[in-house]
Amino acid sequence: PNDLELHADRRMLVITGPNMGGKSTYMRQNALIVLLAHIGSYVPASRAVIGPIDRILTRIGAGDDLARGQSTFMVEMAETSYILHHATPQSLVLMDEIGRGTSTYDGLALADAVARHLAHTNRCYTLFATHYFELTALADESHAGGASGIANVHLDAVEHGERLVFMHAVKDGPANRSFGLQVAALAGLPKAAVTQARHRL
Repeated sequence: PNDLELHADRRMLVITGPNMGGKSTYMRQNALIVLLAHIGSYVPASRAVIGPIDRILTRIGAGDDLARGQSTFMVEMAETSYILHHATPQSLVLMDEIGRGTSTYDGLALADAVARHLAHTNRCYTLFATHYFELTALADESHAGGASGIANVHLDAVEHGERLVFMHAVKDGPANRSFGLQVAALAGLPKAAVTQARHRL
């Protein structure tokens, strides 16, 4: 079981960790718990204190919209725009890897701007999963400025011999590595390709 604590002084969690580590599942799990609580259903948690939430807004997954002529990135930005225009301080927002549909430089800049907007303008409750480790500095900036509100959590994995073991446990603080090459090997990439990628690092 993984806990979640959001309140007036802790409105955003920046979630880091490897692919397949459980970041998206953790976010979906908590959105479902909030939804179930608000319809008066059983909540699969040992304890839950959930205040009023006016809406749950999500930007999860990737896909284009051929019927509308929209690329994957355009769909991502349109959904993000909707969230930035409609989230309130009583909203729960889930953002999964914003900026991945464009160049690394543009993607990081957009992810940073979106996170700051959600934290400082919308002031909504936000779960923000990312592979941009630079975004973990937002929590430090927040605390240094005397305003808390942003915290880092991570889902970890450990290397056991040549295997990668996903712990699926949420811990405080940012992840210290992404395990991208190990996940690529796990997916079946040829060993020569993974070795070549390792030499490029």
